[in-house]
Amino acid sequence: MSAGAVLAIVIGGLVVLGVVLLVVQSRRGDARRGAGALSNETRRRDSGPVMASGSLAQPVTGREVEKAAEVARSAELVPVSAGAPPAPYVPPDPEAVAVSRRMFFNRSATILMTTSLGAFGAACVAFLWPKLGGGFGSKITVGNVDDIITNIRGANGFFYLAEGRAWITEYPKAGLPKAQKAYSDPVLNGMKNGLTVLYQKCPHLGCRVPQCLSSQWFECPCHGSQYNRVGEKKGGPAPRGMDRFPVTVSGGVLSIDTSAPIQGPPIGTNTTGQEAEGPHCISGAGHA
Repeated sequence: MSAGAVLAIVIGGLVVLGVVLLVVQSRRGDARRGAGALSNETRRRDSGPVMASGSLAQPVTGREVEKAAEVARSAELVPVSAGAPPAPYVPPDPEAVAVSRRMFFNRSATILMTTSLGAFGAACVAFLWPKLGGGFGSKITVGNVDDIITNIRGANGFFYLAEGRAWITEYPKAGLPKAQKAYSDPVLNGMKNGLTVLYQKCPHLGCRVPQCLSSQWFECPCHGSQYNRVGEKKGGPAPRGMDRFPVTVSGGVLSIDTSAPIQGPPIGTNTTGQEAEGPHCISGAGHA
């Protein structure tokens, strides 16, 4: 094949390709122009006369049809009657309007922290507040007097009431004449029923005073203060005898008031005449 024939074929192909591109481009232009636009023929038909279907009425235009529909809609509208006057204008709270997200979270955190601290403080106060319904610092019902005396004798002369931090011992009836001169009525109430109720704390420096079963005395391990079985001082640095709790006996039932201890008797008080009945638990003999 000669070069001229090849060149003719190439030129012919380019011409055909150009025609195809022109046709495609023109169709794309028509599609873009047709989107959202009315053609000339559609516009002519819309502005031309329209015949009412099923009748021989005079032709009308599309605009006349739209106007007639608008008039019909207007006729169907119901006029609104005059109502109540509008409510007076109340300006919004500037603080509420101006609350931003950050301010909201800051206030929420502050309220939460304050509430937590308040609850913690209330719990601490409730923990430290004295319980008036029972236990030490309130009135305690111990029990029947006869049963208490039985427990004292079964425990070798001493009965410890942990709830009231008190020692309860038997008081001999022979000592009542002297006791009436040395003690007040709240203490005598127990002695007349054969009982003495003593505060466990040593009047010297507040140590807990235990019993000594061998001597049948109370003997303080801290500084050696000694007291007979009814809490009257027999020796050591204590300034007085052991303190007592007010006692009431009603219907044979003993109650003590641990909220108001009464100071013990002065040095030299000895209403029972009891001496040590055996070896002392604390070294050194007792002396007044």
